[in-house]
Amino acid sequence: MIEEKVQIEKLWEILESVKDPEIPVLSVVDLGVVREISEQSGQVIVTITPTYSGCPAMNVIEEDIKSTLQQSGYEVTVETVLSPAWTTDWLSANGRKKLEEFGIAPPAEGSQNKRVLFGDEPIVRCPNCKSTATKMVSQFGSTACKAHYKCKDCLEPFDYFKCI
Repeated sequence: MIEEKVQIEKLWEILESVKDPEIPVLSVVDLGVVREISEQSGQVIVTITPTYSGCPAMNVIEEDIKSTLQQSGYEVTVETVLSPAWTTDWLSANGRKKLEEFGIAPPAEGSQNKRVLFGDEPIVRCPNCKSTATKMVSQFGSTACKAHYKCKDCLEPFDYFKCI
C-alpha cells in the first residue's frame, strides 16, 4: 500500500511538467483540471475536468498528459468528467501566484461573487503595480476564460482570469 501511494505522488509530480497550452506558466495541476490519479491493473487513470465544456485546449492537454506519462513508462487512460464542474477555486495558490507574475490577474478568491447580481464589477488587482483602481475594458480577453482590464493608476492593460 505504501508503494502505491509513493507512485501516485510521483505521477502528480510528473504532471507538474504538463503545461496549459493557453497559459504556459501554469501546469495542469496548478490549473486544477487534473482531478484524480488512480491505478487499475497496471494502468494509470487520470481524471480531468475541462475549465469549461468548449475549451479548445482540452484535447491538447489530454494528449500531453498521455504522452508525458507514456514517456515515463506508464500505460495511461485519460477520462474526462464534467461533474462537478470546474471552478476557479480549483486553481492552486502556486498557480494564482504564477498567473500574477506572468501579468494575468488571478481570479478573485472564491467564485461565489454576488456583486455581479447588482451590476458591480469584481475588485481586480493590477498584476503590474498592484493597484485595485482597475476597470474592465472588455468581457473577452485573449481567450474566452479571461476578461481584458486596464489599470487606472499605471495605465497598463492586462488580462483577468474570470471566476467560474
